[in-house]
Parts: sequence; C-alpha cells; structure tokens
Amino acid sequence: MNKKSLVRASTALVLAGTLTTVCLAAAEAGQDTPNTSAAPQTQSRAEASLLDVNYKDGSLNSGIPELTTTHATAKDASYTVKSGDDHAVAHKVTLGDSDYESDGAPRSESATNAVPKGIFHVGDERRYEFSVLLKDWKTYEPGGSESGDIIFQGKHSGGNWPSFYLMAKRNSIAFRSPTLELQADVVDDFRPYINKWMTFRVDVRWTDDKTGYYKVSTKMPGESDFTPRKTYENVQTFHPKNPANFGYIKWGLYRPDESVENGDVPTRVVHHDNVSIQDLASN
Repeated sequence: MNKKSLVRASTALVLAGTLTTVCLAAAEAGQDTPNTSAAPQTQSRAEASLLDVNYKDGSLNSGIPELTTTHATAKDASYTVKSGDDHAVAHKVTLGDSDYESDGAPRSESATNAVPKGIFHVGDERRYEFSVLLKDWKTYEPGGSESGDIIFQGKHSGGNWPSFYLMAKRNSIAFRSPTLELQADVVDDFRPYINKWMTFRVDVRWTDDKTGYYKVSTKMPGESDFTPRKTYENVQTFHPKNPANFGYIKWGLYRPDESVENGDVPTRVVHHDNVSIQDLASN
C-alpha cells in the first residue's frame, strides 16, 4: 500500500525510560511519515491548521525559512529521502562521534523555535500530529541496554526540560512528562512496524495551573482512524523549571544517556513526515 497516496489524499497531518537531570537540562532550544492508512478528517483542517511540515519540496526546512534544522555537523546527520510521491526527512545519530552531536549531546533534530506559528504560550490549545518510521531499527533483547531514543518533544524555551516527549525504549514507544513524572506506553510493541509509518497525535491544553491536559492517540499501519492511548487531565502542562515565555516542538533523534560503552546501538536513523500543528481552540 502506498503510504503517501493515502496521507496526501487527506490533508497534511497535524501533529520513556527516565532521563538524568543533566541530560534533560542539556536539551537546548532549536535543533534540527506518513501513515499508510490516513483517513480524511471530519473537521475543517484548512481553518484550524497552523503549520504543516510535509517535505514535499525535498528540502530540509520544507520550504519554511524559519524552521530550525539540525545543528549536528555530519553531512548525513539530516537529509531528505524519497517517500511515496515526494519526500520525508531523516535524522541520524552515531554515538561517540562529535559530528553527530548538538549542544554537547548525541542528537540531530528539527525544531519550530523560530517559526511564529510553531510556538505555544499559556492558554493555547494545540493538536500535534506526525508520522515516524524507525529505519532498520535494531530491537531490544533481554540483557541489552534499556536506554531510550526521543523522537518528538514539546519543549520549553531556554534549555528547560521538555513538557512531554515520545521515546522508543526497549521495544515500545512511551509518552512521558518528566517534570510531572507521568509515563505510559502508547505502543506496546513496535517491532511489527519497523520500516513502516506510524502516526501519532498529541492534544495539549497549555496551562500554568492544573486545568491542562495531554491526550495521546495513535494510528498504526492498517488502521483507518486514531485510537486513544492515554489521557492525563487536570495537569499543569506549561511548567518550565526556569523562566520561559513560550515553547515549541522538536522532532528527529535525541539519544540521552547513551554510549557505545554502555552497549547502546551505535547508529540509529529515524524518518519523519507530515508534522502538523492545529489550533484546537478554533474548532
């Protein structure tokens, strides 16, 4: 089944383990697809859509000049790949090689920190959707390293901890809010979906009091609609440890707490496509 022909037939999709304090604090601002079963949406996405990063033009910034692309210096730390009728973005990280590091950590990510419609403030209500493919992903075996790889973040500016992230850990994908100490597997076993497109949706009401929420859904290959996986209500979703006026999203590959010495997989590659942000307050 052609993943892009189905995803483009709808409209562009909107849009884990425990990290050490050191690694979370090192997550600086600004670093630098689609499901085969994407179905048409019933809401008017043209009215609600704030940002769509679909890589149709084959460029790393998807034709969005302000989009931050990877800060890693390796030529293949980030690149576009043919995907169905057009393109997706790939991020690669090799442990122990400084060319695959950004801000002192092993990562290669894209970010909306400089895109006005890609940032969020207290009071906003947003839907984030993205499709991800774990490229030739080496799976976890008992006795192996249990470290995780972050593939998507809702990040506070100024080097703050993320509000939430999605992480591939062991053979599952987990949603986590580190400051609130919330964690849940949203894909119990991703092994049947390696080299296939999985689509995720995270709805957030951004609040600095306990009136916010996180709602996480997935659409796996062969599924015709999103399936709710985890909801947290009455939580403070905008909770930077240091002063911050806004947040933004990041996608790619961030490998905190990992090293070759610890037995972690030396090289990982992840693909993303159809990263989308919707304004839920307008629906």
